[in-house]
Amino acid sequence: MATSATVKQISECYIKPREQDAVEEIEQPIHLGIWDLAMLSVHYIQKGLLYSKPQVIENQEFSITALLERLKESLSIALVHFYPLAGHLATLKNENPPSRVIFVDCKNSPGAKFIHASLDLTISDILSPTYVPLVVQSFFDHDRAINHDGHSRSLLSIQVTELIDGVFIGCSINHAIVDGTSYWHFFNMWSEIFQALGKDVPISRPPILKRWFPEGSGPIINLPFAHQDEFISRCEAPELTERIFHFSVESIAKIKSKANVGHNTKEISSFQALSAFVWRSITRARCFPPDQTTICRIAINNRSRMNPPLQENYFGNAIQTVGGVTTAGELLEQDLGWAAWLLHQAVINHTNEAIHEWLGLWLQNPFLYEFARFFASCNIMMGSSPRFNKYGNEFGMGKALAIRSGYANKFDGKVSVYPGREGGGSVDLEVCLSPATMSHIEMDEEFMGAVFSSN
Repeated sequence: MATSATVKQISECYIKPREQDAVEEIEQPIHLGIWDLAMLSVHYIQKGLLYSKPQVIENQEFSITALLERLKESLSIALVHFYPLAGHLATLKNENPPSRVIFVDCKNSPGAKFIHASLDLTISDILSPTYVPLVVQSFFDHDRAINHDGHSRSLLSIQVTELIDGVFIGCSINHAIVDGTSYWHFFNMWSEIFQALGKDVPISRPPILKRWFPEGSGPIINLPFAHQDEFISRCEAPELTERIFHFSVESIAKIKSKANVGHNTKEISSFQALSAFVWRSITRARCFPPDQTTICRIAINNRSRMNPPLQENYFGNAIQTVGGVTTAGELLEQDLGWAAWLLHQAVINHTNEAIHEWLGLWLQNPFLYEFARFFASCNIMMGSSPRFNKYGNEFGMGKALAIRSGYANKFDGKVSVYPGREGGGSVDLEVCLSPATMSHIEMDEEFMGAVFSSN
């Protein structure tokens, strides 16, 4: 691969909702919920899809200009439904006592950002190397931006990067506005609108934009801080090696069976078993002393766990993390089933009551997630989900070849879980580790024996 190749920006513009004047709600501020506010100090979500450049799109010779225009037009329509993404963050400051209210201003904003870029590399240059090339991080706008930067940066930015034989569509969305469920909800509806251009059809899953608040709180939540430096922090990720590991349906089934048989149960899910398998493998590769505490955190969707449940189309953040805690010695002395059961218990104990207890404590003492403190290099974090519809997003170029992500929210031990391209329950793990730990895990016979193939 030509290491000197760099992404070149060709143009940028801003896209507003096509029928902005017809959306009365745009005049009103959108106040952020508790789960949204807790995200203000972490990065935007940056995910994208790599497509093979087709020879024709709808019986016409492929033209990047035509593709860009259609993407812009469909995005403008999508923003009618997802209009908060065309806004920006704003803060109302109170002096006595010192506090601030952060909300989305949908009215006074240039809109969502749209970038056209190019890169003189091929699809093979991106997918063939063992490790994800650093140039992939340049496929996304808002590099290293944290969500609080949404005061001056767009909440949504689309970057379309044309390769020699491919097209990458990178999407950066403010994580204080969406979680993974809402992120892919938007992406799915944008793709749906793109495919239906010229037809007057409603989208299949209209978003529910009204923020949810616990009874007796909201819609205005005062953050008890006099200055943003009291709650905003930034940190640089250490040197990381990033690799995609592929697990086939059969491999996942074996891991799940081993976990359940080992703990004499049938209740451990595929995801819980795989998470425990990865946790044990990375901990073994890190060569910790036996008394080192280690945590496996799992991002969990609160929507269906609440009573009454939030609808799946609720557009915003509705996530927390749960996890298992033990020592490196105990984790590796016990079998896979023991570790998987630890995670299973953490998941089933995340009830409506537990969620509301967390929300109540947060209201008493508001805090923001900080990577420097929240994610230590002795832990792992399982993020994203294989259940999200990622490969169903087609923009006239067929099914995507691969999913890749940007710099955002990565640290030693971050694992993002994607569906395998062939579907059926296969899984791709995007694993970020220190170079030394990555080298060790690649020599781990148990881990690599479960990997079907990697790219």
